[in-house]
Amino acid sequence: MTQGIGDEVAREPGSAPILIANAPVSYGAFEITVDVYPNVPDAVTLLDAVASAGYEGVDLGPLGYLGKGQELADRLGSRGLSLAGGYFELPFSEPEKLAEELPSLDTLLDVFDAVPDGRVKPRPTLADAGSPERAAHPGRAALDPSVGLDERGWKNFADGLARAVARCRERGYEPTFHHHTATYIEAHWEIERLLELTDVGLTLDTGHLLLGRGDPVKAIHDWADRINHVHLKDARQDVLDAIVADSAPVMDIWTRKAFCRLGDGDVAMDEVLAALREIGYSGWLVVEQDMIPEPDEPVEQAAAEQADNREYLRARGL
Repeated sequence: MTQGIGDEVAREPGSAPILIANAPVSYGAFEITVDVYPNVPDAVTLLDAVASAGYEGVDLGPLGYLGKGQELADRLGSRGLSLAGGYFELPFSEPEKLAEELPSLDTLLDVFDAVPDGRVKPRPTLADAGSPERAAHPGRAALDPSVGLDERGWKNFADGLARAVARCRERGYEPTFHHHTATYIEAHWEIERLLELTDVGLTLDTGHLLLGRGDPVKAIHDWADRINHVHLKDARQDVLDAIVADSAPVMDIWTRKAFCRLGDGDVAMDEVLAALREIGYSGWLVVEQDMIPEPDEPVEQAAAEQADNREYLRARGL
């Protein structure tokens, strides 16, 4: 088991049991699609769907998409939703670029300050910004470590991440780090190096971990003392393998619909949920089913699948 930060980060004192949230990306709303692709729902439609399905919280999605300031607070409060977290990419291994972009992290934290306190504070969900090379070859690092960071890159990465983590903690938020497809923290070995070099908590993403050639159930036990946030995805292994074999770009993950409803893919979902209970995980479990809606695909289809996902977890006591 990787040692480092201990229970004070992974599970805050007095924290709530597992709470279930949904994410805008499950409806096709994320940085690539908002204001670009048709059939991406507006914020009100999406929040109504999340609330009606019985989720307790929602992830932020692109900054401003769900609203800002009091507008966002009112939209969440009127639907009984809490904010689970907000995804934020930074070029941690590039010091000059990071110096320019790090102050924008305060914009995310300002959003957190504006919403009512929930049972668990929202997590600043930090992620590496990746590179064009990594975006062009998702999954390659698991098989070819040469596309990863060199030693200087890892030092820059650790130093840069430490600055972002400190900024979050100074503002009263305990961050989490999201290993993510097509970034420099994607493969299982890259996640292990992250945990060795830093003290940040980990967002375990069950779907992205498959692409990184990791086993989600084993990872939960191995990294139990570092997991402080969970993105629950199911994924089709054959689709992911084909994307890697074809050297396809990262967009194919969404256009080929690699992610699917809970229970329809190859993640051992019951074993994952059992493992989370075994390690005493508490906090947000964010259901994600990353997708780009087809031009003729109605919003109601995504909403129905997210309601199915909520029922899937409810049937398992969550």
